Amino acid sequence: MWKRVPDALTFSRAFDEFAQAKLAERVHEALVQEQLGESLIGHISRDGTTIEARERPAREEKTKPAAPAKCGRPRKDEVREPKLKVIARQLGQSLAEMLAALPRACDRGTKCNAQGYKIGWNGYKLHIDTTDCGVVVSALLTSASVHDSQTAIPLALTSAGRVTNCYDLMEAAYYSEEIRGHSRSLGHVPLIDHNPRGGEKIDFAPAEAQRYKECSQAERTNARLKDGQVWVRGPAKVMNHLMFGLLALTADQLMRLLT
Repeated sequence: MWKRVPDALTFSRAFDEFAQAKLAERVHEALVQEQLGESLIGHISRDGTTIEARERPAREEKTKPAAPAKCGRPRKDEVREPKLKVIARQLGQSLAEMLAALPRACDRGTKCNAQGYKIGWNGYKLHIDTTDCGVVVSALLTSASVHDSQTAIPLALTSAGRVTNCYDLMEAAYYSEEIRGHSRSLGHVPLIDHNPRGGEKIDFAPAEAQRYKECSQAERTNARLKDGQVWVRGPAKVMNHLMFGLLALTADQLMRLLT
């Protein structure tokens, strides 16, 4: 029987084909729509997690320095195009345009952990939408340096095309009026932890605080997924590896709900 097992090169080529065809992502989407497409989901928890990779950060392409912004008020006949931030620009883009604009190459990321210490890593960041029953609805892979808030709108649109939910739960990193407004436009109620940014923090109402506790479901999903180490390289293969893991977790969680 051991002779029927493909060698490492054959498996690597097959894995690359699976990655380029997004096989795991397509199977996961079909499974979620089949099992939860007709159900009403109470809460979706949105969160990003670090993914360390066994590859060097991609080199930044050298570009010509941009012309410095002009100071002062514009002339009467001068028209200056306003510089939109990423989230504001996404509001006028299609989902495909948003996904294409997000960086996906391996790079260096930093963040503060639960203890308040700054940590850094080489690799990627995986952004996940998880239901309150523990099933992953959608996932998105970006470079490690991408801020979590830049993936909130693409993830919301992806999840809205697969399931129907009532509440969007997000941490303080996602606090933005644009994100809150987009969540409401989808018919959802946004519960985003307030980011005071040096001001006074606004706490949830008691009922909202109780609902926000469901946000811990995303952290449990991240912990289960990251039990295995990523050994492949490149965003397509890393995403394929992670999606096979999420596919297994999704099937396992759905089986638990049936028993």
